[in-house]
Amino acid sequence: MKTANKLKIFNDPIYGFITIPNELIFDLIEHKYFQRLRRISQMGLSYLVYPGAHHTRFHHAIGCMHLMKKAVQVLRFKGIEVSDEEEKGLLAAILLHDIGHGPFSHAMEHSIVNGVSHEYISLQFMEALNDEFNGTLTLAIQIFKGVYHRKFMNQLISGQLDMDRVDYLKRDSFYTGVSEGNINSERIISMLNVLDDQLVVEEKGIYSVEKFLVARRLMYWQVFLHKTSLAAEQLLIRILKRANEIHHNGHKLHASKALQFFLDYQIGKENFNKEILETFSHLDDVDILSAMKEWQFSEDFVLSNLCKILLNRDLLKIKIKKKPIKQHKIETHLQSFMDKYKVTLDEAKYFVFSGLIENQAYNLDRQNICILMKSGKIVDVAKASDQFNLKALSKPVTKYYMCYPKK
Repeated sequence: MKTANKLKIFNDPIYGFITIPNELIFDLIEHKYFQRLRRISQMGLSYLVYPGAHHTRFHHAIGCMHLMKKAVQVLRFKGIEVSDEEEKGLLAAILLHDIGHGPFSHAMEHSIVNGVSHEYISLQFMEALNDEFNGTLTLAIQIFKGVYHRKFMNQLISGQLDMDRVDYLKRDSFYTGVSEGNINSERIISMLNVLDDQLVVEEKGIYSVEKFLVARRLMYWQVFLHKTSLAAEQLLIRILKRANEIHHNGHKLHASKALQFFLDYQIGKENFNKEILETFSHLDDVDILSAMKEWQFSEDFVLSNLCKILLNRDLLKIKIKKKPIKQHKIETHLQSFMDKYKVTLDEAKYFVFSGLIENQAYNLDRQNICILMKSGKIVDVAKASDQFNLKALSKPVTKYYMCYPKK
């Protein structure tokens, strides 16, 4: 019997050639749960603003795995002991850290399932894969959950300077063409070290960290929270909400088998079992797009028009302000829409709505980025930096938006 060649190479546009480091990683990449990530967009509906942003969660996961491999090499070179088993655990954990994302990544979170985050679903996938792979992912799961005794390993996966953020900033910058997000990942990783079981950055790497934090702030305002992307994502959330509403009121909708299941049943943490996980694994962007193409012909005014608006990119107008939107402005647009289309207030609220967005590039209260000074002292990057901006970046900035039809 012919055996598979597991020494494969990916040609990545960001880092060049990426080799698969071991057989476990190869088998995980080959698994249907991971292959599904090829059909989950990394940036949701951002391609409606940046046409090149069609890369997937698959791209991102492979890139993160590559960076983790580099980080382990750097730490070993600096005398930090990382066993072969720990390396396998780190690589598997970062490879699978986003496996629980639903269609269009963050846009659909909490829409298809109620109050269940992608991190929770990622852990369920990892547990299921661990059963299938005879316990070989036990260490990866411990690191992912932050219960493994070497805390710096969890910081490499889920910290404020983790391999996830380092990859998505560089990758999303590349695919959108927004150069402000282009960070020096090689430099950042080469400056990593560990002291007292804590991940630190050597003092000479402080400017690379500053650039990383500034890039993160700019990418959030310019790309991730771009007003057009925001309007599109809010429409997508409302499409699923309306579909659920009319489906449960007896107006049965056509959808793929997997999507049909989540329309039929209300799923939350309390009933998210292995069978539902398997059904969830069949959901991807294609299910939602094909459903919208079908639902645009629905007899329901709201669902039909929401789908047409999104499919044809005839999006709602959106205004973003520093202060909360005045209620009378929202009510004026609602009344205007109700008069024009002869719909109820509840129906009009699908087309006229408000909300808020937040941007905090650096959180002083969560797994801080620590700078190892030449004196041996550890200092938080916000204090170590001579750039006044960094303290400002640690303060959450809230903005308020209102969406309403253009015409």
